[in-house]
Amino acid sequence: MRYNGRAALDNVTFNLRVGERVAVVGPNGAGKSTLFKVVSGVLQPNTGEVTISGSQPLVHSCIAYVPQRSQVDWSFPVSVADVVMMGRSAKLGPFNFPKKRDWDFVNHALKTVDLENLSARQISQLSGGQQQRMFIARALAQEAELMLMDEPLTGLDTPAQEGLLDLLDTLREQKVTVMVATHDLDQAAKHFDRIMLLNKKIISFGAPGEVLNAENLLVAYGGRYKAVDDSCCEEGHDHVH
Repeated sequence: MRYNGRAALDNVTFNLRVGERVAVVGPNGAGKSTLFKVVSGVLQPNTGEVTISGSQPLVHSCIAYVPQRSQVDWSFPVSVADVVMMGRSAKLGPFNFPKKRDWDFVNHALKTVDLENLSARQISQLSGGQQQRMFIARALAQEAELMLMDEPLTGLDTPAQEGLLDLLDTLREQKVTVMVATHDLDQAAKHFDRIMLLNKKIISFGAPGEVLNAENLLVAYGGRYKAVDDSCCEEGHDHVH
């Protein structure tokens, strides 16, 4: 993917496993948001292709893309239930009204994320954590197979972050594959099956212990990281500051 002739993503190739949880980490400007937009079909790659279960993104209706909260118009006059019902739009088709089955999906999704009592609330009246739970409910109502969340944990307090990570377990149970962009390397290592270390190219993609080492982090982050040998640390462990 190129913007004005400059590479935003270069030779990025990978496969995802059904139901796994992948953290995408890297410095600002590494291409994390661009990657999600290409995978979801919001942007078309200049070269290469994306397939989800054999279909192109725009053909495959079961991709849930959650942008950064700063990119959402929270003043828009819609309720929590309205947003969750948007997940049913591909199932409804144009000019069709929701049926009881659709509302059953919505109500079950709201109950799953513990927002059933806030279903009529305007979306700006939710806390940051509740807003992210609303998007997870939309993915559940959508019967999503792939969910892309762009920095959903940013700006949330610790309990809200932990609650959101717990909800991702619900998606795993339903075999929803999840990719989450995050800046928190410790959180990525603790809560995700695999980590993609990205800076225009994929520096490393694998288990946390394979990816988050000093060599890879220096390549991805450059001079912002310095490997040190600290005598107070346990012998044999590399630490990156």
